[in-house]
Formats: sequence, C-alpha cells, structure tokens
Amino acid sequence: MGNIEYTNILRYVIDILLVTYVIYKLLMLIRGTRAVQLLKGILVVVITWLLSKWFELTTLYWLMSQAFTFGMLALVIIFQPELRRALEQLGRGKLFSRTYSNQGEEVVQRMVQEVGKSVTYMAKRRIGALIVIERETGLNDYVETGIQINGRVTSELLINIFIPNTPLHDGAVIIRKDTVLAAGCYLPLTENPTISKELGTRHRAAIGMSEVSDGLSIVVSEETGQVSYASNGEVKRGLTEEQLKEMLLEQLTPPAKNKSMGSRWQWGRKHG
Repeated sequence: MGNIEYTNILRYVIDILLVTYVIYKLLMLIRGTRAVQLLKGILVVVITWLLSKWFELTTLYWLMSQAFTFGMLALVIIFQPELRRALEQLGRGKLFSRTYSNQGEEVVQRMVQEVGKSVTYMAKRRIGALIVIERETGLNDYVETGIQINGRVTSELLINIFIPNTPLHDGAVIIRKDTVLAAGCYLPLTENPTISKELGTRHRAAIGMSEVSDGLSIVVSEETGQVSYASNGEVKRGLTEEQLKEMLLEQLTPPAKNKSMGSRWQWGRKHG
C-alpha cells in the first residue's frame, strides 16, 4: 500500500509540474504580443464575476455569466493570430524554445549610443528613417510584417537599412533590447485629427505605434532632417543627439538607475 500511495503522489506531482511548464511556455509565447493586454482584460472580467457572485449582485452576475457563455467563441476570434502562431511554431518544433533575457544597463547604453549615432548621421544627410524600440508591450505582430534581420544594433546597420532606393528603406525598423528584429515593417497610422498637417506618413506611423503600445518611436525627416521622438501618443520634434539619448535612457532604464546612468552619461560627455 505504501508503494502504491508513493507512486500516485509521484504521478500527481509530475502531472502538476508538466501542466505548470506548459502554461509557463504558453505565457512566454504570448508575452511578445498584444494578447497580454487582452488577458489582463479577461482577468478583470473574471474578478468582476467573482465579486458579483460574492456580494449577490444579481444583474451584474447574470451579465458576467452570459459573457462566459459566449466566451470561448470570443476567445478563438480575439486570439486568432496568437493561436495561428502557436500552431505554426508547434509544427516547426519551436513552441518550447522561446526564451527571454533581462535588459542590462550596458546593453541599454550601447544600444542608445548606436541609435543616436545613426540618427545624427541620417539627419545631417536628410535620410528618412523610422525606428521603434520595444519595451513592455510586445511588437511581434508588427515584426512579422517586415523582413527579419535579427542582427546586433549598430549605427552602420541602421544607416545601411535606410539608405534611399534600397530594398528595406521603406517601413520601420523594430529593435528589441540590443537586436534589430526586422526592417520594412508596417505600423498603424494615428487617427488623431489634431496632428499637424506638416507631419508625413513616418511621423503618423510613429505616433500611431506609440498610441497602441509603450514602444518608443524615432523619426528622421527626409524633407527637413529634423529628429522627432514619439511616446504615449505625443511627439517631440527638433531634437539634438544629446536630447534624444537622454530621453531614451530615461525611458529604457528603471527609475533607480536613471540618476546613476544620467550622471555617468554627463561625465562621458565632459571627459570623452
């Protein structure tokens, strides 16, 4: 009897660990997509349903129950891109191979330096460019619209991508951590009617991306050579290289590190 009970416990433990591992990998799969925000919304609905049941709020509980009744069909429709991607990766045997690493301080500084250098070069020569730096909200949906690069961020690579009349100069470059994921990506255009008529497609795409994600968008105008920066649906124009770098460092580093990195950046400017 003792051996049978031990075997059953071991089987249950293995079962729980396997299910936990699968759920973890599925969460990692959707981590780089907008499905994360949808899951947060679903969590709010579930909590509302539980609270309405607990406090006996009959009408609200009935509405939430109806939502769950048609929830499975809605989930299939809402998560269709993610389900398709998961099945494709499963077919290629890559479902459980995706990993993420933490973004270190040196990685951020080096990436910002390279981006700033390339933007300054292109601004002086009026080479149009659109660069998006991913943060918490995954941009895989937009990466898939372009040509995969998966190369380390360097000023030379970014400049060569945006040289006029080359295959990849149209569209946006998307950067994750220290890697250029893709070039020639299509971004959503802003529908804000208050945007200045002077702003062209690149600026509207940069603002549109900042409206649907927390990504940072950088634009170089080919008409004026002006450098612009879009975040949270707002755009700042006419930035210098130093201003752009400081803004990027402020957004890409934790608050605790901003001060130390900022002072180190100022020291580098004085002694470099």
